[in-house]
Amino acid sequence: MNAPQVREMTLADCDRVAEIRVGGRQWAYRGLMPQAHLDAMSPSEDAERHRTRFRQARPGVLNLVAEQEGETVGWLCHGPCRDGEAPPGSAELYAIYVDPVRSGAGVGQALLGESIRRCSAAGHARMYLWVLRDNARARRFYERSGFRADGVEEPYEVAGVAVPEVRYVRELTG
Repeated sequence: MNAPQVREMTLADCDRVAEIRVGGRQWAYRGLMPQAHLDAMSPSEDAERHRTRFRQARPGVLNLVAEQEGETVGWLCHGPCRDGEAPPGSAELYAIYVDPVRSGAGVGQALLGESIRRCSAAGHARMYLWVLRDNARARRFYERSGFRADGVEEPYEVAGVAVPEVRYVRELTG
């Protein structure tokens, strides 16, 4: 199998990205979020929300997709850090999802590597992200990529169930 190729997302990618986002959430968050919430996720509704967000993107927000063998197999979005406690000029990884059948095939690493490269080239000194505290698989992925938990935890609730998040950071320059 060829290495994934990363490019900027276009509006035409929204339907496939929604399939990846919903399928990725349902796979990654099984046992971490209420199953009824995961089962209720709809790729068509997600695609419509994503089209709206894509058209109204804030300055500095970048959506990337990974393609492998002619198929879109992953999506990532980063932009300016939304956390008021982070130093000015920091970037934030908002989300990354890979088609579950491609998990472990280097798609996530290709996306994250390109995101880090672009954020560093744009002059960001660090990159932050939030991950579910109990999502051990995702935490290992980020740690292998040089991110570390910085001790900040935030409450998060899904369908009445607590699913706290922890903040990770990676220095990009200096």
